[in-house]
Amino acid sequence: MSEAHYSPGGAARPGAGPAPQGAASLADGAAGQVIPGLSHRRILVIIGALMLGMLLAALDQTIVSTALPTIVGDLGGASHITWVITAYLLTSTVSAPVWGKLGDQYGRKKFFQASILIFLVGSAFSGLSSSMAQLVAFRALQGLGAGGLMVGTQAIVGDVVSPRERGRYVGLFGAVFGVASIVGPLLGGLFVDTLSWRWIFYINLPIGALALAVVAAEVPGQLRRVHHVIDYLGAAALALAASGLVLSTSLGGTTYPWGSWPIIAMAVAGVALLVVFAVVERRAAEPVLPLHLFANRTFSVTSLVGFIVGFAMFGAVTYLPVFFQVVKGMSPTASGVQLLPLMAGLLIVSTVSGQLIARTGKYRFWPIAGSAVVVLGLWLLSLISPTTSGWREVLYMLVLGMGIGGVMQVLVIVVQNAVPHTELGVATSAATFFRSMGGSFGTAIFGAIFANVLGGNLARDLHGAKPPSGFASADITPAALAHLPTLVRHGLQLGYAQSVQTVFMVAVPIAVLAFLATWLIPHVELRRWTGEAAATREAGAPSGTPAEASQAVLVAASSSVRVPE
Repeated sequence: MSEAHYSPGGAARPGAGPAPQGAASLADGAAGQVIPGLSHRRILVIIGALMLGMLLAALDQTIVSTALPTIVGDLGGASHITWVITAYLLTSTVSAPVWGKLGDQYGRKKFFQASILIFLVGSAFSGLSSSMAQLVAFRALQGLGAGGLMVGTQAIVGDVVSPRERGRYVGLFGAVFGVASIVGPLLGGLFVDTLSWRWIFYINLPIGALALAVVAAEVPGQLRRVHHVIDYLGAAALALAASGLVLSTSLGGTTYPWGSWPIIAMAVAGVALLVVFAVVERRAAEPVLPLHLFANRTFSVTSLVGFIVGFAMFGAVTYLPVFFQVVKGMSPTASGVQLLPLMAGLLIVSTVSGQLIARTGKYRFWPIAGSAVVVLGLWLLSLISPTTSGWREVLYMLVLGMGIGGVMQVLVIVVQNAVPHTELGVATSAATFFRSMGGSFGTAIFGAIFANVLGGNLARDLHGAKPPSGFASADITPAALAHLPTLVRHGLQLGYAQSVQTVFMVAVPIAVLAFLATWLIPHVELRRWTGEAAATREAGAPSGTPAEASQAVLVAASSSVRVPE
């Protein structure tokens, strides 16, 4: 099936020299596809709206976690509790490549608006859910919209900002993602304690409505007519393959034993469907994830680094709250506050690296240095124990956060600079997809490692005594610990601390692989747009900084004048 529609485009960039080797795409794709004539103020407004979209998608990955016990108490269905998180993770991950491709084909604005609407509908009905089955279904709908939000926010930046200037803004998105991921559990606990768990979802509605209004008013639409063919079969094969792999890793060791037939069947089906996907994409007129991109060294290496860093980072950081709540005896809210140093390190380096990349046009240093610091941070966290002082914990988390801030969002800049603008959405969605897949695999593998070593550590530290029923898992609460005899409590805390140490220690060599892979990233200097587009920007660009973006959103939302497209 083929359809005609409009998508961004225009005349070739005048005055542009030949593209450097390895970035021919910049000349043959990006030059003709950029959106010219946007003032600096309008760019800031657009960036602010996109940051709100990223905030929504990232926040809802983690905000539900601390409210799950309360939700189960209200709705019942404890056997489905893991699906509240898994459903969101699954649909947001598998839909990302499809959103990216559709945005490339039909224009990103309309699909970004659609993703916001889908997310808001899912949020509203999640808050209104009267059963666990309903909540799981609407969380899946939420995740479907979140996949479009994650991809759209970063891809639209590629439409409105030149590669050279993109770093300062993409760094902010990395900061927003990191802040939302860490603050999510804290806000979830706050809503549960002061309002209702339903407000975890209702809070999305005004934020999303504001983002939707600004995007509708400020983001330019399509500019020229193009004919495209939709790769339905490829999209279905990729979605099903990713579903099988994500479900096998998410449900293995929790809902089902690792060796059970459902887990094995899902894993085998996922791998088989990947083979089917590769065959389909070779024959597709416009593949949803073009296989020729993997022949691009920059694309392949950044995808690998993103997967490995996601594996090590998400898998290991999951156990910091376990350490603070069980070993240190903190409440869920207090354990969320303890993660602020990690957030601060990520925020600082993500922002600073983006600014420096924009000034120098050089990016290769950051993923190399950032992954090295991630290795150091994970090793330092492998040393934490019940007697580790508070300032050392702060220092260790700060180091890890700084390393993450130097890697994650820079990879998006690198891959966007290496592909034709006609495939910008696909490349951006691939970066998100591989990072999410890495996080899913990492969480599962580290969960299995934690569970395997915990039993032996508890048996040793309790001196052979059998732990009380329900105390040999990661779901133990500080309140339950407080009612145990002192010697038993100390034994449990020591066993948990040693198990968390093992998780971080295993993460170290995995992060080393990411560090080695970053050296394979070639450097192509980021260019500024030249010719008419750049001249138009410079003529109407008032002074300002990316930090003004959030304030500019409020100005645009309250304005009655619509900027023409």
